[in-house]
Amino acid sequence: MDIHSGAGGTEACDWALMLYRMYTRWCEKKKYKIEILDYQVGDEAGIKSVSLRIKGKNAYGYLKSEKGVHRLVRLSPFDSNNRRHTSFASIDITPEIEQDNTIEIDENDLRIDVYRSTGAGGQGVNTTDSAVRITHLPTKIVVTCQNERSQIQNKEQALKVLKNKLLLQKLEQEEEKMSKLKGEQKNIEFGSQIRSYIMHPYSMVKDHRTNEETSNVSKVLDGDIDIFIESYLKKGL
Repeated sequence: MDIHSGAGGTEACDWALMLYRMYTRWCEKKKYKIEILDYQVGDEAGIKSVSLRIKGKNAYGYLKSEKGVHRLVRLSPFDSNNRRHTSFASIDITPEIEQDNTIEIDENDLRIDVYRSTGAGGQGVNTTDSAVRITHLPTKIVVTCQNERSQIQNKEQALKVLKNKLLLQKLEQEEEKMSKLKGEQKNIEFGSQIRSYIMHPYSMVKDHRTNEETSNVSKVLDGDIDIFIESYLKKGL
């Protein structure tokens, strides 16, 4: 799972952190294991992005429903005039494929950058340039990893994530071609706004794909998102 803050500076970074907490709480309730692969803190508050590996039964099957743009409307705690703000953050979900030989990556297509690890702090943060960022130039896909102790291990993990993302992209492109041949129309486009979390002037979380909604925003942000996941799966989107 990749969580990225959208446009909006501090507001968006705080929203990304709220979503990170929401999914962490949901995973805890499901007894799923979470491993942080990359964590980029915001300039003033929140996070710019975080990459997670989530392990558990049917984890991808459930969480694929969360892929897309999530929108928050609230009275800003960062605005001295207490005005209403709208923030956006995106969620990307990639399945971990154990073995697949259909994706070959040309080293010439990669730009590899190394940098010093950052994170939430503590003794686990490296003080050497061991973090790795890989950019796949043909597709512009960027993956980062900083949780391993060495640059070599981080590179191996980042390449594995990149391969999974490229394979998923290939499968989605083939699926799109089949849909066009069948004359079907996709209900959801990549990057479309899938859900709104409104905290002012009223309380409501609404999924725009299924029309599932609830007025208990705080409960949802505390990890209670099963009603949206189940509604999505039942509709077969």
